[in-house]
Amino acid sequence: MTIIDGKKVADQIKMEIGAEVEKMVAQGLKRPHLAAILVGHDGGSETYVAHKVRACEQCGFTSTLIRFEDDVTEKKLLDAIKSLNEDSDIDGFIVQLPLPKHIDEQKVIEAIDPKKDVDGFHPINVGRMSIGLPCYMSATPAGIIELLARYEVPTKGRRCVVLGRSNIVGKPVATLMMQKHNPGDATVTVCHSATKDLKEICHEADIIIAALGKPGFVTADMVKDGAAIIDVGTTRVPDSTKKNGFRLSGDVDFENVAPKCSFITPVPGGVGPMTICSLMKNTLLAAKGAVYGK
Repeated sequence: MTIIDGKKVADQIKMEIGAEVEKMVAQGLKRPHLAAILVGHDGGSETYVAHKVRACEQCGFTSTLIRFEDDVTEKKLLDAIKSLNEDSDIDGFIVQLPLPKHIDEQKVIEAIDPKKDVDGFHPINVGRMSIGLPCYMSATPAGIIELLARYEVPTKGRRCVVLGRSNIVGKPVATLMMQKHNPGDATVTVCHSATKDLKEICHEADIIIAALGKPGFVTADMVKDGAAIIDVGTTRVPDSTKKNGFRLSGDVDFENVAPKCSFITPVPGGVGPMTICSLMKNTLLAAKGAVYGK
């Protein structure tokens, strides 16, 4: 059984990105510039954005953080997005989700210029990904594919079960796993809340990608010997032994499932670090004009 170390891989990739950035600067090109819009003071969002700012420093990027309070109007937020779209110094930017309920998230996503949509959420980038055209891939699915590649997890012809059908993880990772590339070329089944015989379906899988947001959902009796498990879940569960009163739990019962696996990602330290790393890779592509041109 091999534990997939996402932090180690992410650190390696950030070093590779940093080296490339320094070459760009030495050639007289500007540093990649990533901006982030953060609305409100959600604890998880604050943490994620702080990690993204730190990753920019590690990669040698310029970063800009734009903050708004929870009561910001939708118009003011859309005006800020328009300004970033038009700012030639900004290579890419993200709007940290979730947003307050009075703001239409889909409208916000669609307002972002696809050429600067380094989160890969805009319908144009999602559509291009689905038919195999160059695009900015959604960060978490791209990170999963990178982990499978770097650990040489066999995927061609394998049965892959994706648990969850979200637009951010489930749907795009299922698309990537079935495409004609390596990693990929898998036979993919997407399971969700209306799926019947879920345990039996999972037990046939060579690869399970769990992205449900339900702590410990995948148990040992759902996993066949030698399966590869990618756990995307990151749910805060109460834990009185921790200083902050909680711990992060994945969607997989790691302790009991791990002994059966060929490969497995831990939580934390598995997929999580790769998500931010993928965002950095997209920003570098944007700065180089490698997807849509300059």
